[in-house]
Amino acid sequence: MPLDTLAAPASHMLEIKHSRFVAHAAPVEHEDGALAFLRDVHVADATHNCWAWRVGDQYRSSDDGEPAGTAGRPILAAIDGQGFDRIAVVVVRWYGGVKLGAGGLVRAYGGCAAECLRTATRRPLIELARLTLRAPFDALGSVHTAFAALHVRKLSETFDARGAVLDIELPRTDVADLKTRLRDATRDRVEFAPAADDAP
Repeated sequence: MPLDTLAAPASHMLEIKHSRFVAHAAPVEHEDGALAFLRDVHVADATHNCWAWRVGDQYRSSDDGEPAGTAGRPILAAIDGQGFDRIAVVVVRWYGGVKLGAGGLVRAYGGCAAECLRTATRRPLIELARLTLRAPFDALGSVHTAFAALHVRKLSETFDARGAVLDIELPRTDVADLKTRLRDATRDRVEFAPAADDAP
């Protein structure tokens, strides 16, 4: 199933039996980004800062002192249950003096995270491909015309005696279309190779 990330950070507050729960969610691109977000929204004087994040096959969660399995895993379940990827969610709790029990904690943390994500603005995730291409100088006009038509992002461009070498990024679904356009527009004089970090 296609996954979404968040278009922008989002927050949601919930009060249950005098305990206050505040969920903060944000899009992240990698583990370092998730950890930076966790540090940014950590509230030192809160009772607990529980969290979860997912980036593709990588994920982590923390109960931050709550009974095992009552906070981090329900937050992660909210992320997965709503079809999100590349996001981090922190639920901050201020204890209000009334114990909620394990089931109550699961519902509170999971529910606060889920409602935060349900009301947030979603952005579809598009799988990107990186390619390196070599083009002779007299084909560069056609190359840039094709880039504009397919929303190709140019990452770098270098020149040598044979022409230009360009590193580009574009939606994976558009790769075949780009190759066809450039083959037709340049009489097959553009050479493609996967970028180093995209090679199998």
